[in-house]
Amino acid sequence: MRPLLNIDDLSLELRRDTLWNPILNHIQFSLYEGESLGIVGESGSGKSVTALSIMRLLNPNIARYPSGRILFHPQREEEQPLDLLKAPESVMQTLRGNQIGMIFQEPMTSLNPVIRCGEQITEQILLHTKVSEKEAKEQVLHLFDEVKLPRPAQLFDSYPHELSGGQKQRIMIAMAMSCNPRLLIADEPTTALDVTIQKNILELIRSLQEKHGMGVLFITHDLGVVAEIADRAIVMYKGNIVEENSVRNIFLNPKNAYTKQLIACRPSMTTRLSKLPQVSDFDGNTDIDMQQVFQKLTVTPKEREAAHKALYAGDRIVRVKNLNKIYKVRKRKLFERQHYFHALHDISLDIYEGETLGLVGESGCGKTTLGRSMLRLIEPTSGDVIYRGKNLVQMPGSEMRKMRKEMQIILQDPYSSLNQRLTIGEALMEPMRVHGILSNDKERKKRVIELLERVSLNESHFYRYPHEFSGGQRQRISIARALAVNPKFIICDESVSALDVSVQAQVLNLLNELKAEYHFTYIFISHDLSVVKFMADRIAVMQQGVIVETGEADTLCKNPKTEYTQKLISAIPKGIQRQ
Repeated sequence: MRPLLNIDDLSLELRRDTLWNPILNHIQFSLYEGESLGIVGESGSGKSVTALSIMRLLNPNIARYPSGRILFHPQREEEQPLDLLKAPESVMQTLRGNQIGMIFQEPMTSLNPVIRCGEQITEQILLHTKVSEKEAKEQVLHLFDEVKLPRPAQLFDSYPHELSGGQKQRIMIAMAMSCNPRLLIADEPTTALDVTIQKNILELIRSLQEKHGMGVLFITHDLGVVAEIADRAIVMYKGNIVEENSVRNIFLNPKNAYTKQLIACRPSMTTRLSKLPQVSDFDGNTDIDMQQVFQKLTVTPKEREAAHKALYAGDRIVRVKNLNKIYKVRKRKLFERQHYFHALHDISLDIYEGETLGLVGESGCGKTTLGRSMLRLIEPTSGDVIYRGKNLVQMPGSEMRKMRKEMQIILQDPYSSLNQRLTIGEALMEPMRVHGILSNDKERKKRVIELLERVSLNESHFYRYPHEFSGGQRQRISIARALAVNPKFIICDESVSALDVSVQAQVLNLLNELKAEYHFTYIFISHDLSVVKFMADRIAVMQQGVIVETGEADTLCKNPKTEYTQKLISAIPKGIQRQ
């Protein structure tokens, strides 16, 4: 195969205040035409800055390259490769979106919210090719059809906020493919998508690659995704490439200890573990027998059966009866007939004290609506939610506010759910003041510091602001805030979906430790069935506002009864499933 991209001895430093911090350390790898190369690693390993360096999108005032070259090979063999680090900005502008396309992680922030989707792609085609506006629009409609978007003409005139997450990601793929690039960089394009949409997006990228013969650089923290799409993979850790091999050899015979640990962090669909191994557990130990690690952590069916026998002999803490939620659909025309959307259809379920009930399903199935309706953060249209014998739906507002300290929610995006103007200490003390917990701020501060230490933070974090923390740290802060009011019932709404596998393992283990320590009851909402299986005692599967199947977690995953559940399980990337 002909080389398409060579990264040779690349080092990168980023400036913070007056100091230059090393980010990439003499990395090198090659990508060939028609090949898919996966880059795997934790947050902060250097994956995304490598991609941004190829595109030359890092601010030169805060980024410098002490060594290295990024060579982009032309289509003609007789021409010399271009060093992207030394190319003039005018040359880079002709390459970006034309010969090198990029799909970003978050389409909502990558798309212009005030410009219609079709116009954004038309603009790029007109910029790089000599075609008329009419021809450009025809190309966009053809692209929409190629990426399997429904109703291309309607979506052409739609704004980004009117589309689902999966549709927005397809728009981003169409934009990246608009000028038939030779190199496609996909930076975490499936992170927050449910498993079925993720599978569709991966299949789409693979089919487009085969059709157009382009090289794909696929960046992700999810090892299972790499196994689905990549031919080769490189593993990055703290700015270094620690392993490079074929995908098959990476997963079946990893050489590097860090690679082994990263594979071990992912929840398994076949093995029941008491806790997930974490990279920090091994403390740099290079001589690890992962089979022995798994054997020590494995929970036997008899142990699980005994625990469940005791659990389900107890009391029900929550009973949901015939819960419905109906939304009015916004009218597009003045005299249009009013339409309604039935988000929840007669939902009934019981939750036992001390249980973790997993709630799974595709985006839009009603998982989040159900969780928020149970806490009356969304008012149900009809039905009952009985908490410890009290009907929350019929409860006056003043009494409901008092109940809130017993019922908390941990949201998906901790950054947007934390007040950016409050220090972490103030954010955690605020709900304690509202509910009159402890007698003064001195006692509350002491309690908050204890909570921060319990979630593996420390006293110095009390005085910092949300933007000063990583994603995993912010999620721990959200957990500490939920604990601040001494709740008994907690809803975790997609609380680990945007975290890389090692940080995800830390947060999942922490949630289980806190449950054992404080005797919590959880509803754990997620689109990732392998994560839910690890956390849950029982699983309820939702589809279009209806619970279609409920059962013990291991049994349901092993022998799903409904076709929909089978579809969800089949969509899970199988590349790293332990046999």
